[in-house]
Amino acid sequence: MPEFCDVALPVPLEMVFTYRLGDAALVVGGRVLVPFRAARLSGIVIKLHDSPPSVKAKDVIAAIDLAPVLDSVLLKLGEWIAQYYLAPIGQVFATMLPLVAEIKHAWVYTITEAGHSALYDSATVGSSRRSKKSIDDQMIEYEVLNYLAGSDAESPPREQTLRSATGATKEILSGLLRKKWIVREDISQIRDATRKVRVAVLRTNINSQMQSEASRKLNQNQQTIMLALEHGGGRVHVESLNELNVPRGTLATLVKRELIEIVEEAREFTLTRSQVKAPLDFELNVAQQEALRQIDAAVEARSFSVSLLHGVTGSGKTAVYLSAMQKVLASGRCAMMLVPEIGLTPAAAANLHRIFGERVAILHSALSNEERAEQWHRIHCGDARIVVGTRSAVFAPVKSEDLALIVIDEEHDSSYKQEETPRYNARDVAVMRGKFSNAAVVLGSATPSLESFHNTQKGKYALIELRERVEQRPLPEVEIVDLRQEFQQTGQEQIFSRRLIEEVSARLDGGEQAIILLNRRGYSAIVLCRACGETVQCKNCAIAMTHHKGAARLECHYCGYRVPVPHMCPKCASDHIFFLGTGSEKVEERLHAAFPQARIGRLDRDTVRGRHDFERVLNQLNAGEIDLLVGTQMIAKGHDIHGVTLVGVVGADFALGFPDFRAAERTFQLLTQVAGRAGRGSTPGKVILQTYYPEHYAIQFAQQHDFGGFAAKELQYRRWMHYPPFTAIANLLVRSDKLDQVLRYSGEIGKWFNKTTTEGVRVMGPAAAPITRLKRDYRYHFVLKAQSREKLNGVLRAMLKNAAEQNIPRTNLIVDVDALSLL
Repeated sequence: MPEFCDVALPVPLEMVFTYRLGDAALVVGGRVLVPFRAARLSGIVIKLHDSPPSVKAKDVIAAIDLAPVLDSVLLKLGEWIAQYYLAPIGQVFATMLPLVAEIKHAWVYTITEAGHSALYDSATVGSSRRSKKSIDDQMIEYEVLNYLAGSDAESPPREQTLRSATGATKEILSGLLRKKWIVREDISQIRDATRKVRVAVLRTNINSQMQSEASRKLNQNQQTIMLALEHGGGRVHVESLNELNVPRGTLATLVKRELIEIVEEAREFTLTRSQVKAPLDFELNVAQQEALRQIDAAVEARSFSVSLLHGVTGSGKTAVYLSAMQKVLASGRCAMMLVPEIGLTPAAAANLHRIFGERVAILHSALSNEERAEQWHRIHCGDARIVVGTRSAVFAPVKSEDLALIVIDEEHDSSYKQEETPRYNARDVAVMRGKFSNAAVVLGSATPSLESFHNTQKGKYALIELRERVEQRPLPEVEIVDLRQEFQQTGQEQIFSRRLIEEVSARLDGGEQAIILLNRRGYSAIVLCRACGETVQCKNCAIAMTHHKGAARLECHYCGYRVPVPHMCPKCASDHIFFLGTGSEKVEERLHAAFPQARIGRLDRDTVRGRHDFERVLNQLNAGEIDLLVGTQMIAKGHDIHGVTLVGVVGADFALGFPDFRAAERTFQLLTQVAGRAGRGSTPGKVILQTYYPEHYAIQFAQQHDFGGFAAKELQYRRWMHYPPFTAIANLLVRSDKLDQVLRYSGEIGKWFNKTTTEGVRVMGPAAAPITRLKRDYRYHFVLKAQSREKLNGVLRAMLKNAAEQNIPRTNLIVDVDALSLL
């Protein structure tokens, strides 16, 4: 038996750690609980061996899994992600496993000798801290020390107990730890994460007893519960019985009389509450049949392939996906489908669930930890063979030998790119997983990313096209309204042009529905003092705060910081406060004023708070309960509402002003996608597109529904400027909460780049990031371009090694390979 194991831990260090097995029976790809510094962490075993490390190895605390949770292909995929995106391997594996619910994290605290001295030395407790903390915090510190001094040394209190008893915050406890007046110990343990539900069960033969004795021995409330149990087949959830109009103690009385027993069972997972009809009996047209034939051929070949399914909006791409997945399941194999937004998951899951039943599993971040673990295990054991989810579903534990098809819907969407370590793109990871599993990968979109489209031109991907809508429905007519002329003719700036108001009125009078898009949340974008010119900025970020009128607050959409709406300027105390700009909240308010009889809904991050808010609003729109829907980009993709015949786009050109080489591509994609929501039923649709830049090629090609024309022009610009897909690009971000530190780190890295620049790699920077301060961190960045991705990653890897030698912490550096945002 091997004596040691190498474990990848979720820490920002690009290394693995060696532990002694002890009595633990471990497997490669399984999880273990190990000590790490003062904590206990779970990690993945990646190797078993007999080579002792150079330092004394600690023992593994416990084996969490008896069988691998990551098979050989997923281990290989994790290693590829770590290499390609220059991410610590342990953090990669932690991202791949949604099983945090299976570890119960807990800390216990004890007082030190220094703490005892501080407690009983009034001079230390009083004077040494008075200048640093408020009197209230000093008193709480005293309460913590006093509580710990009186605690049983054999069973020290846990953090929650200590905080409840003393009122201490995490910050106060952290301060006491820094002073070494207290110490803490991690006692985290493995736990059963199965979700439980309490069920009331009639005891054996109780039905016949109740028939003869109910009238004599049971009161009316008790009979109500017993009858509910009879109607429920003798088993009813306690939650349902608690909703009956009877006292809560009635059930407990029946349990005491031994008529009922309460048992705990695994809770069933409900995929969705959506009532949207799934296309169960769809008939494919000729183009769809040809697309399906090509995908089926790729699946049946049982070899790796990538196809780009480019179909105009409303062309029936979803029907092709479902048909292909149906054939995969019939062959006894597995399929995965990724969607970009959590809001799209319920509808996709509902369609799949109605076709494939309990063979479907769902994975996304809106599930609780227990729900995610439950769904993960359903996939792992083979109960679920169809997986639908967002970005992280690409790591679903489908057996590699069974995986036949991976579908990435709306493959162009930036939501597939994770904005924290590891900064992977799920679309590209899906392609690599397909390669490692010999599976067919299908990327679908009406507006493909230029990287994917360019791969079809190079012959790397196969191109499948759906050029027309189903049932030969016409694409919507797009009318451009020049807001410059609108201003000249009306003499004032308005949110809605006269043409848009006219078209909305006509649609509402005809009993039709309309969608208004403004890709900006809140009521006003900027709060300005007209006396001194100061804008109210976030205290953590170098960004103006957004006014939310309904909540009566200003909010930073980057860090979440909130303050009440000021009545005077924070800088000059003037009361000349002015609100500039327009958000979706203001659009909704103005629509209510313009169309008081209309039923208006709003769909943005402010209205979608709960898990089912998104599908609830879409179901209302689908049922005709909403006449006008206002929203951000959330309403622009994937929704098939046949009653919508008009789409109005307010502020179509906001993104064109961003310092981003992808601005034109994102504008074209957004406009084309939202235009595709109109005219998906029997009535032709129309789009009113308001803009200050009607001549811009992105807007002109969007008006013509001409992706090919846009792609040709944009790719020409990208080639001239040496941007992706013709070069590889990475954004290196240096951050710190101290400005002098970030300047020093940036300078040292810049000097190293100047000395060691590799031929074929261009380094720009250091320069202040467009958002110079974010979440309290100052930010400088370098942008790297290279013809060779291998050379680019080699330079970045060497830079990270040098940074470690210069004592620049890894947590102060963010390496974003294939960056989608340079802000």
